[in-house]
Amino acid sequence: MTTTHDDARGFSLIEVLVAMFLLTGALLGLAQVFLLGLAHNSTSSAGLVAREKAREAVESVHAARDARTVEWRQIRNATARMCPGVNQPPGWDGAGGLFVDGEQPDGLHVAGADGLVNTEGDEDGPLERVAHPGPDGLFGTNDDFRQELREYDREVWICDRSLSLREIRVTVTYRVGSIQQRYQLVTYVSNYS
Repeated sequence: MTTTHDDARGFSLIEVLVAMFLLTGALLGLAQVFLLGLAHNSTSSAGLVAREKAREAVESVHAARDARTVEWRQIRNATARMCPGVNQPPGWDGAGGLFVDGEQPDGLHVAGADGLVNTEGDEDGPLERVAHPGPDGLFGTNDDFRQELREYDREVWICDRSLSLREIRVTVTYRVGSIQQRYQLVTYVSNYS
């Protein structure tokens, strides 16, 4: 007579709990990646608008300089300043310029008569608008809508690097839901076109 031993041992309760804990951690990590992707996707359109509005501000300065609609001495903030770490050169004129100090609050306004954004009087003008396609995804149809850029703020900060070179920093701050983002463009302009 032979006896058979049925070795039907399973997993212990501890092993099952550890496996469930590891699986839960992995699923929570995956959910966090998914949420982060959704947040990034929801702010990408607003980020594009911020980048373009910063670029437009810089281009308007270059265009005004090239067309000589403003003088070189006017391409400054109301409070003229040397760039940090740059010594004031002999003959530096510290007269203030056209651009307001600090952020332009309450949205991005259309440029005034001087054609430059963030200058005195712009706050009295209308807000800039951006067109979006409607649910059909096509521009030029009846379901298109225009968005006023109320949730954006822009600052144009200009400092002198020398008598003939200025640094321009355009910072656009925007909010999408509870997420606040900032885009900054740094470039230079000289008095030679």
